[in-house]
Amino acid sequence: MTSAYDTLQDQLRRQPRHWLVTGAAGFIGSHLIETLLQLEQTVTGLDNFATGHRHNLDAVRASVGDAAWSRFRFIEGDIRQLADCQAACTGVQIVLHQAALGSVPRSLADPITSNAVNVSGFLNMLVAARDANVQRFVYAASSSTYGDHPGLPKMEDVIGKPLSPYAVTKLVNELYADVFGRSYGLQSIGLRYFNVFGPRQDPNGAYAAVIPKWAAAILAGETVFINGDGLTSRDFCYVANAVQANLLAGTVQDAAAVNQVYNVAVGDQTDLNQLHGMLVAALQAQRPGLAGQGPAYRGFRDGDVRHSRADISKAARLLGYTPSHTIRAGLEIAASWYARAS
Repeated sequence: MTSAYDTLQDQLRRQPRHWLVTGAAGFIGSHLIETLLQLEQTVTGLDNFATGHRHNLDAVRASVGDAAWSRFRFIEGDIRQLADCQAACTGVQIVLHQAALGSVPRSLADPITSNAVNVSGFLNMLVAARDANVQRFVYAASSSTYGDHPGLPKMEDVIGKPLSPYAVTKLVNELYADVFGRSYGLQSIGLRYFNVFGPRQDPNGAYAAVIPKWAAAILAGETVFINGDGLTSRDFCYVANAVQANLLAGTVQDAAAVNQVYNVAVGDQTDLNQLHGMLVAALQAQRPGLAGQGPAYRGFRDGDVRHSRADISKAARLLGYTPSHTIRAGLEIAASWYARAS
């Protein structure tokens, strides 16, 4: 059966648009650019390389070819500078705002910088998008917004108190986007990502996400550390699902779907012990004979929620979102990339 995303891809090829991707050199941003260029779109990218990498853009260029790459314009700039945001929004129809300082621990260590990028930078982007009369502003929200609310699955209209400065910044994003819709008529959609993973996700640094960090350790024969008892669970979401959600959100025509927030996930729950076993198996399929030693356990991490699983029915109903990859399928693809990159 043809999905809403299949139909959209055909429509985009027939009627190309001009997209802006902020955080262009980052993990999710580079995947968005790759898909958009493959779909014959015109794309502007904005990044300051604080956490993104030039080699991600090089990988996209190698993937899509020079002809498609000629439809990409890159601006090295910072969303904390309004002029950079204004330059990036010029002539753009749809904004996919991914630029942010992620990581709960990073925000606990340096809340001021997280706020400057994630709140002040976000406000700059809203102002620039409003003034450029963009058609749609889609932004990366976060499952951290659910905070201390214990209910499962997580439903968009039921949240608790934030557990970190990062979570506060992402909640403020949603509030600002809602106000800009009410005050200025700016159409926006927030996508609450749940633990997105996949190729090009950086395994290095103190704030690396769990899957690439563990993959690097396993491939190097090093110890994998699990925070807590390993029963903490998450709804791990392969990056292609996040790309699909962005493109659907950027183009949906149903007025009821706009100025909303949506969970972007699979609707499944995997604990860290299960994740470790699945990742070892996926990497061993790439590297036969790779040792699969057990993990080491240490204290729980400050600011972490215990369990997370998304209800994705709202995104399915209003956006036509249908995840294309389970965690296992995503890990198989990601493991191949990790093995080649190590």
